[in-house]
Amino acid sequence: MSCGNYELPPDVEAERMRAVEQLYLLDSAPEDRFAQITRMARLVFEVPMAAVSLLDSERQWFKQADGLDLEGSVPRAQTVCQATILRGYEHPEQPALILEDTWESEFCELPAICAPGGIRFYAGYPLYGPGGYPVGTFCVYDTKPRQLSSAQLESFVELAAWAQRELQSTDDLERAATVQQQLLPRAEADLPGYRVCALCLPAFAVGGDFYDHYPVDGGTVFTVADVMGKGLGAAILTATVRAALRGASRGVHRTGALDLGDAVTAAYQQIADDLDSTDSFVTMFHLKLDTADGRVEYVDAGHGFAAVVRLDGTVEALSSDDLPLGVLPDCTWLTREIRLAPGDSLVVGSDGVLDLVDSDHDEVRALMNFVARHPDPSELCAQARMLVKQQPPLDDVTIVAIRREPAA
Repeated sequence: MSCGNYELPPDVEAERMRAVEQLYLLDSAPEDRFAQITRMARLVFEVPMAAVSLLDSERQWFKQADGLDLEGSVPRAQTVCQATILRGYEHPEQPALILEDTWESEFCELPAICAPGGIRFYAGYPLYGPGGYPVGTFCVYDTKPRQLSSAQLESFVELAAWAQRELQSTDDLERAATVQQQLLPRAEADLPGYRVCALCLPAFAVGGDFYDHYPVDGGTVFTVADVMGKGLGAAILTATVRAALRGASRGVHRTGALDLGDAVTAAYQQIADDLDSTDSFVTMFHLKLDTADGRVEYVDAGHGFAAVVRLDGTVEALSSDDLPLGVLPDCTWLTREIRLAPGDSLVVGSDGVLDLVDSDHDEVRALMNFVARHPDPSELCAQARMLVKQQPPLDDVTIVAIRREPAA
């Protein structure tokens, strides 16, 4: 049973849901930091029930629920909190929703209210996520009608602010996202005779993908890597992997006697303990481009999302049987070689790119067709950005596209 229309416009709800997902809290285990808030609320207001919850598209899920007889969540249409979320948009200056007697409200027929011993008093305050979108609520409930004095209302707002701080705040996520983006090199490398375009679009505020490029003697090194997982944990490991690979690659190229496989092995030896202790692994496509003749040496460590688009439009997928970093100890990685002729393009992506293509069966083939339709690096990246904007994928999307300019 519902109690009215509290639906947001589809575009607003989509952005709000993205903020909910970026918190990475849905269906997570109970945490004492939220239990402290609900315990304090019950003591301060002498009420039998208090909760901290998130609202997704179909349900109200409780991160912490004291005194409420429920199994983790209730249908969104059967909640008062859907109105609290809407109030966060319509009355941001006074977002608290107070129902002194729910039987005298439009919510009187909701199961949680009309049932024997149901909720007669409700006070809810919206909690905000990334982008400032209302993602959930802090609530207190009573089984009898009551009023809040001005002092109690002030305490209620302060407890809501405490709950807000315990969520991964917008500022923290935005700062982490800004730092992660700043660690990426320029999207367009300055390589005479070549055109380069790159992008990295995290599914959440921060992510586990990265790309990198930097000059070495005789050419330029490019990397696309994907650390298992999403969110802040993957982002921390990403920075570690990037630093280890940069150091190892530059050391290998300075000696001149070792190849890319040795660089990947050296990087893995630096981060092996970290990957083991966090039960993580990394897929990686690491390459060196000799800009003089178009020769490309590459290592594919379980990545599998790379292809060459020839001048005539044919697409050659690049693959290997080498494992990701962190799957098994004492792995080695082989160096392979291709050559880019004038007019050819090399495209390396992460598995999130698969979410951008429509395919009933062979996603990889559909991806190859997508790449073939957009051989120009700038055009390919622009199309990928447009598709991500139209339908945000579930995984990070990273692309590096390198085209050798056609002969004059």
